[in-house]
Amino acid sequence: MGQIHQNPETSNWYGRKSNSIEYWHQASISVNDLQLDTNTEKPKVGILGYASEEGVNRNQGRLGTKAGPKAIRNMMGSLAFHLPEQTRVFDYGDVITHNSDMESSHDLISTTVAKLLETNHFPVLLGGGHDLALAHARGVYHYLKSKGEKLGIINLDAHFDLRPLNNGKGHSGSPFFQLAEEFKDDFHYLCLGIQRSVNPKSLFETAERSNSQWMVMEDFRLNNWEVIQEKILWFLDSKDKIYLTVDMDGFASAYAPGVSAPSPMGFEPDFAFKVFELITKSKKVISMDVVELNPNFDLDHATARLAARCAEYVVRKVFS
Repeated sequence: MGQIHQNPETSNWYGRKSNSIEYWHQASISVNDLQLDTNTEKPKVGILGYASEEGVNRNQGRLGTKAGPKAIRNMMGSLAFHLPEQTRVFDYGDVITHNSDMESSHDLISTTVAKLLETNHFPVLLGGGHDLALAHARGVYHYLKSKGEKLGIINLDAHFDLRPLNNGKGHSGSPFFQLAEEFKDDFHYLCLGIQRSVNPKSLFETAERSNSQWMVMEDFRLNNWEVIQEKILWFLDSKDKIYLTVDMDGFASAYAPGVSAPSPMGFEPDFAFKVFELITKSKKVISMDVVELNPNFDLDHATARLAARCAEYVVRKVFS
């Protein structure tokens, strides 16, 4: 697909050897040139990386997220494979950004996501900056449009990512602002883990205007589980499909130091995985991504390991 797509590298997947498929690196099939598997009879996972940091750069963040997809694959390969025996896992490589043309990268991602869904894949996108959400969601919206189904977006994140454009250009802090502008009444957004310290009043006002829903970090804790559960279930009940996006900077930096915008006050992995379980039980999750991993600032691959575990856990629950 030209200069903005890179074919997968089989060397990204490694782990313990066995005579049968017991680990993700054994289950992963590398496919060149975005030649999607069109067999709709068997369940399958479609992995696509977004090896780009242009959106982070435009948002004045710390650079390094373009190495995120490789780092996640490296950690994911050694995880035990618990999907149904007939499930196929296809790695379709990475979309990159050439000459700062982030918008062309987004177009390719949107088109590919729609095609993945049309061919019965469960898309798992690996970032990369959170501007990926704009391209990812557009692809899901396009797929669902002909079906007349309502999409809900659930984001685990410290930030709303509802910031306005910079000089008319999108960035890693603006994807949900752009989606709200583009899809208007069809924009249904729930953000969990919002930290007041990194979201000024103007963003809360934008969230109100766009009819977004959220829970601030002070309320997004285990001792408030009944309230959290009710809010999530209400959101799930009123939507046909869910796109789940996980920003690694929503986790406390003790667990996820390798991000562009770390915070000591984020949520813990055990709690996030409890939320994942609740969301996936709905059987409405249609697609997911994990974003904002920055290997330049990681410690002993802790954040990459956690990102890989997030993707593996959600996929396992979706296919169970």
